[in-house]
Amino acid sequence: MEPEPGIPPGPSNPPFLSWVNLSRNLLLAYQSFGVVYGDLSTSPLFVYKSTFIGKLQEHENEDSIFGAFSLIFWTITLIPLLKYVFIMLAADDNGEGGTFALYSLLCRHAKLSLLPNQQAADEELSAYKYGPMTQNDSSSPLKRFLEKHKKLRTALLLVVLFGTCMVIGDGVVTPAISVLSAVSGLKVEKEKLTSGEVLLIACVILVGLFALQHFGTHKVAFLFAPIIIMWLISIMCIGLYNIIRWNPKIVQALSPYYIIKFFKENGKDGWISLGGILLSITGTEAMFADLGHFTAFSIRIAFALVIYPCLVIQYMGQAAFLSKNVSSIPHSFYHSIPGPVFWPVFVIATLAAIVGSQSVITATFSIVKQCHALGCFPRVKIVHTSKHIYGQIYIPEINWILMILTLAVTIGFHDTTLIGNAYGLAFMTVMFVTTFLMSLVIVFVWQRSIFLAAGFLLFFWLIEGVYLSSAIMKVPQGGWVPIVLSCIFMVVMYVWHYGTRRKYSYDLHNKVSLKWLLGLGPSLGIVRVPGIGLIYSELATGVPPIFSHFVTNLPAFHQVLIFVCVKSVPVPYVSPEERFLVGRVCPRPYRMYRCVVRYGYKDIRRDDGDFENLLVQGIAEFIQMEAGEPQLSGSETSSLDGKMAVISTKTIQSNMSLVISEVEDFDLINPVPCSKSATLQSLRSAYEEENPQARTRRMKFQVSTNPGMDPVVRDELQELVEAKEAGVTYIMGHSYIKARRSSSILKKLVIDMGYSFLRKNCRGPAVALNIPHISLIEVGMIYYV
Repeated sequence: MEPEPGIPPGPSNPPFLSWVNLSRNLLLAYQSFGVVYGDLSTSPLFVYKSTFIGKLQEHENEDSIFGAFSLIFWTITLIPLLKYVFIMLAADDNGEGGTFALYSLLCRHAKLSLLPNQQAADEELSAYKYGPMTQNDSSSPLKRFLEKHKKLRTALLLVVLFGTCMVIGDGVVTPAISVLSAVSGLKVEKEKLTSGEVLLIACVILVGLFALQHFGTHKVAFLFAPIIIMWLISIMCIGLYNIIRWNPKIVQALSPYYIIKFFKENGKDGWISLGGILLSITGTEAMFADLGHFTAFSIRIAFALVIYPCLVIQYMGQAAFLSKNVSSIPHSFYHSIPGPVFWPVFVIATLAAIVGSQSVITATFSIVKQCHALGCFPRVKIVHTSKHIYGQIYIPEINWILMILTLAVTIGFHDTTLIGNAYGLAFMTVMFVTTFLMSLVIVFVWQRSIFLAAGFLLFFWLIEGVYLSSAIMKVPQGGWVPIVLSCIFMVVMYVWHYGTRRKYSYDLHNKVSLKWLLGLGPSLGIVRVPGIGLIYSELATGVPPIFSHFVTNLPAFHQVLIFVCVKSVPVPYVSPEERFLVGRVCPRPYRMYRCVVRYGYKDIRRDDGDFENLLVQGIAEFIQMEAGEPQLSGSETSSLDGKMAVISTKTIQSNMSLVISEVEDFDLINPVPCSKSATLQSLRSAYEEENPQARTRRMKFQVSTNPGMDPVVRDELQELVEAKEAGVTYIMGHSYIKARRSSSILKKLVIDMGYSFLRKNCRGPAVALNIPHISLIEVGMIYYV
C-alpha cells in the first residue's frame, strides 16, 4: 500500500485517466476499504440509538425519525463529501495527510516551527519545496504577525497537540464502542444473555485484538477489504429491503425541510440529540490521515461511488423501519435485519467492528511516532511489522496502555450510548482543529485570499460548532473521558517538549569555543589514539559542551572525531540521497568532522547495521569533494566550522576514492593497532561469539590507487581508513536535567519531577539510536536549566 515513488498526487498533479493509472487507482480504492473506511462504515450500528436518548425519547414519532435521517444525510454530504473529498484531500504534504501534514506545510511556508535545530540547508530538501512557494501579499501581515510572536507559535503547537491527543482518545474509545455495539446484537436473538455476559464477550474480543497487534496488520490485511465490502453490500441490501418493505416515503426526508421541522418540534431536545447524529461521520478523519498509503483520487472514488451511497441507503432503510417500529430504537440496526440473514450479518458486523478498531489502533501508533519525531513524546520502542509495507509499526507500550484504557472504558460504562458521548466529543474536537489548520493552509500554502479562508472557516465552524456544543453538553454523561485522557497525554507531551527544548537551549548557549580548540592545536593538547570517535549531540552546529567535559577529564581522544546529529525536519520523508549533511569542524589537520543525519516525521529509522560504513564513505566523499570545490572550505577562518555538503548515497556507492571489499573477521590480516584495551577486545570477541550475525560480514576499506589523487587528500583518506579499522566508539552524554534554584515552583515541578520521571522511564537515547552497547561511552553531565 506504499505509494509508488515519483511525484506524489496533489493539487498541482491531478491523476491522468489513463488505463494504467485508472487500474492502479481502482486497486488502491479497493485496498482503502479495509484501512480507511472500517470505522466510518460501522457507524449505523449505534447512531439512531445514540440519537433518541434522554428527553428526545418523548418525541419518538415518524416526523422526528424523518428529521433525524435528514440531518444524517446532510451531515454526511457536507462534511465527509464536501469538506474532505473535495477540499481536504487536496491539502496533502508530499502525498501525506493528517494533522501533522497540515502543521508541517505551515511550518515550511511560514516560520512557525518550534523545532530547535533547523538549518538553511533543510530548505533545499526536495520535499521541503512541495507546493507553491511564491509569496502572497495579502497574507504577509498575518504571516509576519504569527512569526513575530513566539507565544502564538507555541499556541499553534498546543492546538495541534490537543487535536492529536483527541485522536489518541479515539484510539481508546473506538474499539470499545465498535465491538460492544456489534456484540450487543446477541441480546436480540439470545434474550437469555445478560448484559454482563455480553460485556465479557466484548472484553475477550478486545483483549484478543490488542494481543494480536505485535503480528502486524500485514498478516491479515488481505482480509480487511473483503470484510468491509461484504459489510457495505449487506447494509445496502438491508437498507433497500427496509425502504421498500416499510416506508418508501422516507425518500422525501432528503429535503432539508424535515430538518427545520425536526428542530421546530423538538427544540432544545433536538439540539442535544445532535451528539448522536455526529456519530454518523466518525472515522471521516481517516480519509485524510491515511492519505499517505493511497492517492487522493482512489479515496475519492471509494467514498463517492461506494461508501456514500451505501451509508445513505442504510440510514434511510433504518429510518423507514423505525418509522413503523418506533419501539425498536434501542436495537434499531439488528431489529431491522430480516430474520433469515440475521446470523450472517451479525458475524460480518463483528468482523467489520474489529477491522474498524484495527485501523484506529494502527493510526494511534503512527501518531505517537510522529509526535516523537517532533520532540513532543518520550522515546518508545518501535517495532517494524512488515518488510514490504512501509510505515506499518507496532509500539508495545502504547498498545498495552490502549488496551487497559479501552477495557476500563468498556467495563466502566458498559453502555454504547455513554461511550458514544465520549466518542463524539473526541471526534468533533479533532475536526474543529483540522478546519482551523486548513484555513491557515489556504492562506499561507495555497496563497488564496484571506476572505476565502475566512469563509471556509466560518462555514464549517458554524456546522461543526453546533455539533461540538451539543457534544459538550454530554460531558457529564461520558464526554469527560476523552477530555481527561487528552489532558493527561497533553501534559506528557508538553512536559517532554519543554524539557527537551530547555536542554537544547543549554547546549546551544554553552557550546565549546572554536578559538579554544584552535589554541590547543591539532592534537587538542592530549594524545590522539587510533580509532573513530562518534560524538552524538542534538546540536547541528558548533561543538557540544560534552566534548570539553570529556577532553578535560581524560588524557586521550580518538584520531578522527565526528560530531553526529540525528534530527527531524518538518517534511514527511527525506530521501536517502539527501539524508547525510557532511562538513568539517576546525581546519584539516584536526581531523574533526560533522555529520547531520536528517529524517522526516514519518520516516522509519531502520536498524540495518550499515550506519558506520555509510558514515565513513560519506566523510571520504566529502574530503574528495572539498578538494575539488574550494568554496566548501573557503578561507582558514570560515573553515573553523565550515560549510556542509549533501552527500548522496548514490554518490557514496559510486565513490572511487575508496575500494570496498567484504571480508570475514578472521580474514583481517595485520590489523591496525586498536585503541581499545585487551579487556574490551575480549568482551567484543565474547559478544560476537554469542551473536554470529555481528561478525559474519564486515566491510574493509582501502584508499584507491588513482595516481591523479591529491597527496593531501590521500593522506587524510588513509588516516580515515586506518581509524575505521582500529574501531569505532560512540560517545553520548548521560545527562541529568535540573531546574535552577532561582526557578519558579512550577518550573521545578515540571523539570525536576515531570521531565525527570519521563526520562527515567522511557527508552535511553543509545537504544533508540541503535548504538551497540559494547562500543558506547557515556559521559555524565548535569544541566541546570
